[in-house]
Amino acid sequence: MIKYITRKLMYSILVIVGVLFITFLLFRVAAGDPSSMLLGKNPSPSELENLRERLDSNKPLIYGRWKKTEIYSSADFASERQYSGVLLPENSCQTGNSLSLPKGTEILFSKNFQSDERVFLAEVKFDGAIDFDGRTIESDSFSKVKIPLNNPSDKIKLKALAETRLYSAAFYKKNHKPLDSQIFSAIKEMASFSSEFPYIKFFNFGKTLVTRERVDSVIWRSVWPSLGLMLPIFILELVISIPLAIFAVMFIGKWPDRAITAVSVFGMSVSYIVLIVLGQWFFAYYLGLFPVWGFENASYLILPVILGTVSGLGGSVRFYRTVFANELKKEYLRTAAAKGCSPVVIYLKHMLGNAAVPIIARASTVLPFLFTGSLLLESFFGIPGLGFASINALRNSDIQMLKALVLLTSVIFICFNMLADILNAWVDPRIRLE
Repeated sequence: MIKYITRKLMYSILVIVGVLFITFLLFRVAAGDPSSMLLGKNPSPSELENLRERLDSNKPLIYGRWKKTEIYSSADFASERQYSGVLLPENSCQTGNSLSLPKGTEILFSKNFQSDERVFLAEVKFDGAIDFDGRTIESDSFSKVKIPLNNPSDKIKLKALAETRLYSAAFYKKNHKPLDSQIFSAIKEMASFSSEFPYIKFFNFGKTLVTRERVDSVIWRSVWPSLGLMLPIFILELVISIPLAIFAVMFIGKWPDRAITAVSVFGMSVSYIVLIVLGQWFFAYYLGLFPVWGFENASYLILPVILGTVSGLGGSVRFYRTVFANELKKEYLRTAAAKGCSPVVIYLKHMLGNAAVPIIARASTVLPFLFTGSLLLESFFGIPGLGFASINALRNSDIQMLKALVLLTSVIFICFNMLADILNAWVDPRIRLE
């Protein structure tokens, strides 16, 4: 058992690292720099600089000696937006993904705010001949050149020495620790060393980008409403669906079985959103039996629990009925019936005991949602759980909160998967943990 748990923990670390890498690709590479989106239209260069420093989005992805800066204005002429701090001449013409510069045209890149930085790197993509801050560079085709700048003036001049197409100009400042990169920052969010006991901190995601609360505080506060909502749903589904499924297989092929199956299929066919909206309108708004919105006491959870239980019953009954119907075909039940065992012993002891493995497997996939909550139920009823926090994080583009929720969900799934394997070995001696 100890060897199995140790080996499983090692595998789990690899899985978490994989989830971390995928999350990194989604939030850092595919989504790009979130700063402009978070700050809205026309943010100031200093605001962009400060937010990128907080998010570490100005750092190199994996390794590098330079990181992005807005001390000098950058420009990518593949877009059509205006560039603050970049003085464009009137005779320049933006066509496609570049800026056409006639010979002798000058562009000025202004310093946006004061900084102690003195060493910069300019990356210019162009086709033609330019003079950049006193350096002459020529190219017959598309080129990307990197130009070091030491103590540049407040305005950096780019001059076209011939007909030139300028694609972009970006500025970077010194990254004094090349390994201090975005991937390393993501790893430190998962686990980082500390000078205080217990000398290591896990899930250190800092503060949310909107409310500036600590992410772990928001998660800890939100997990209890989610548990208060999802735990009763889980228990009620289990308590109702298993007896219904057993009752159905006791009369398999007869009208009670057909009726339960038909009602289950109908319940599975009704959309979750339709059920929530209809239940909220009829029972809460029209009849006034329950609160419509909010979370002040336990009475606010009654209707969401009922709707969540009803929504999941159809699928649960169908699943357990299939499992039990498969068990009916096995010889041990026929042997028990031949020995004169009562139906209670046959169905509740023998059949239910041997069907425990798929029941545990299903429960292990449902249990993590007790902690992560229900996105729809919490959103429609205003329950401040993790599902509600996830929707708010998506709406506000709160990257830190989203990353924490994704990684937390993966860790919970891994833990419950390990617990399910141990329980399977306990209920079924034929299963060996190797």
